Amino acid sequence: MSLLIVIIFLALVFDYINGFHDAANSIATIVSTKVLTPFQAVLWAAFFNVVAFFIFTEHSVANTIAKTVHADVITLPVILSGLIAAIIWNLITWWFGIPSSSSHTLIGGFAGAAIAHAGFGSIEIEKITKTLMFIFIAPVMGMVIAAFISIVTIIQNIWVKISIIFVAVALSAIFIPFTDIIKWGLVIVSAIFCIFYLVNHFQYPHSAYRTGNMFKKLQLLSSAAFSVGHGGNDAQKVMGIITAALVANGNIASLQYMPNWVPMACYAAIGLGTLSGGWKIVKTMGTKITKVTPLEGVSAETAGAITLFMTEKLGIPVSTTHTITGSIIGVGATKRLSAVRWGVTVNLLWAWILTIPVSAVMAAIVFYITQLVGMK
Repeated sequence: MSLLIVIIFLALVFDYINGFHDAANSIATIVSTKVLTPFQAVLWAAFFNVVAFFIFTEHSVANTIAKTVHADVITLPVILSGLIAAIIWNLITWWFGIPSSSSHTLIGGFAGAAIAHAGFGSIEIEKITKTLMFIFIAPVMGMVIAAFISIVTIIQNIWVKISIIFVAVALSAIFIPFTDIIKWGLVIVSAIFCIFYLVNHFQYPHSAYRTGNMFKKLQLLSSAAFSVGHGGNDAQKVMGIITAALVANGNIASLQYMPNWVPMACYAAIGLGTLSGGWKIVKTMGTKITKVTPLEGVSAETAGAITLFMTEKLGIPVSTTHTITGSIIGVGATKRLSAVRWGVTVNLLWAWILTIPVSAVMAAIVFYITQLVGMK
């Protein structure tokens, strides 16, 4: 029982670290555009991280994480080794200001420890492959959606602009299997955007200052939506790990019997972590990739939120880091390709590619150490 308690504690520590490591994803653009101060931004993001508890109730991402490894080879030392490796890699990348993926760190650690324990046949290749694919798909989705929002926003004809939004929302509601609450959220957010556009259009005199203020207000909404997506996607990963530990220890039979305290603790931990901030990564995300204006901040955050909500519904544990990075690149590229600092982007890409294998190797080493000290 003592090892289980240690694992739960470390899982919540990882969740906390995930919060301050990934706080930059939620607040980088809103801080760099000076809509909120850093302190106000982390309070805003942390609050909406926790709000996600009331929105994401199906826990499909947690289910994916828990089933990354075959149930019959999951032991407490395997889970412990994966967590330790994930925590170490997260702290290393945070220290150097590299916005790596906490999600992929956890998956890599879990898989690496399982491989060390029972060989490559111990992992669910299909789930790992899908996760690997979305290392590239998620940022591309964010980039395309952000570019689309940016282009629609700068269209001068207000009725063309609103018509495009209406058609996009209608098609999304029809063809994407969102839950009712997410569909209504999408409708409400779109309606608010349209109202802002209409007010700005009919309010005279027009000025860049007035339009800039409008987008600063909208950025509060887009940042909140992205923080909800961040909390809903990332907290579930730790929920999956804790539940896997409870199953391995014989406390519960399967994921569907997850105790209520698990999601409550995970959402609270990631919210507290976000409150701690991650200022080195804020600088990378908010200023080094491309210069972001309030309009572009709205586009990037909204695109990131849509991507996270979609992938959460599909049960795919994507990286909020990758998603918002792709979105920021998307808004930069709509100005001109040279507006994006591609050298920084390539460096980030290498960090993304290396995260899973490095975490896996570290977890395997930790697992071998646990066996040497007689931990069973």
